[in-house]
Parts: sequence; structure tokens; C-alpha cells
Amino acid sequence: MPGPPFFGALLRIVWQHVRERMLQAIHEAGFADFQEPHFAVFSFPLPDGTRPSELARQKRMSRQAVNYLLSQLEDLGYVERRAVDGSDRRLVYLTPRGHEVVAAIFGCLRQLHEQWSKEVGKERFDDFVDVLKQLSTKAQEPANR
Repeated sequence: MPGPPFFGALLRIVWQHVRERMLQAIHEAGFADFQEPHFAVFSFPLPDGTRPSELARQKRMSRQAVNYLLSQLEDLGYVERRAVDGSDRRLVYLTPRGHEVVAAIFGCLRQLHEQWSKEVGKERFDDFVDVLKQLSTKAQEPANR
């Protein structure tokens, strides 16, 4: 087995780079008020008719922390919480402004995908993505949490 840095550290370094690039793309798209902590809500899976408590479970955060972020994002016009079908339960939805942020994120990720495919070779990068998909599927199984 290879020594440090181990794969966890390498994944973290790459993930930090991806987040920095996404934040830069969001700011360049005109959303200077979007902050890095907001990625907790703007990450896969995106909220679209999701209960705040379910969002907290998905993101592995406390309900208080999620509601704090949702309040910020609501004040900034990125999400809205609204009741559906006369229910008292409010669900979280992206606003048009929120969808614009998602478009900036997706555009950035497509650029990174293309850039890294060129840097390491398309086949190697596709294999890397396939391995990440396999590992992420396995990691989401209840027995592996």
C-alpha cells in the first residue's frame, strides 16, 4: 500500500479545487453573494420539493444548520419554502435565481471534465469517473453508513 498522502487526502485536495472553481464560476456569473457554505444545499441531490428535515438527513447536517442556510438562501432569493396542496409542511424549491446558480455550477463542472479529460486522457478520466460512481453507490448503501 502506498504511503501518504493517502487517497482520502488526495480526494479532499481535488474536491477543494473543484469547489473553488465552482465558487469562482458562480461569482463570475453575477452571484457575488453566494458563499461557500451554501454548497451544502446546492449539492447533489438538489432540493426540488424537499422537506427541510429530509434535506438535513441527505446532507448529514442538523436541522438547525440546514434551516439557518435555507433562511440565508431564501433572503438572497436562491430558494423558497412553500406549502403544497394546503399542507402545513413547507417544501424547499429552487427559484429561477437558484436555477441560474445551478447552471453556472454545471457549466463549470463540464469545463473541468473536459479539461481533466485532456490532461490525463479521456479513457483514464472516464475510468476514474466510473470508479467514483461505483464507490459512491456503495457508500450510499445503508450498511456502509
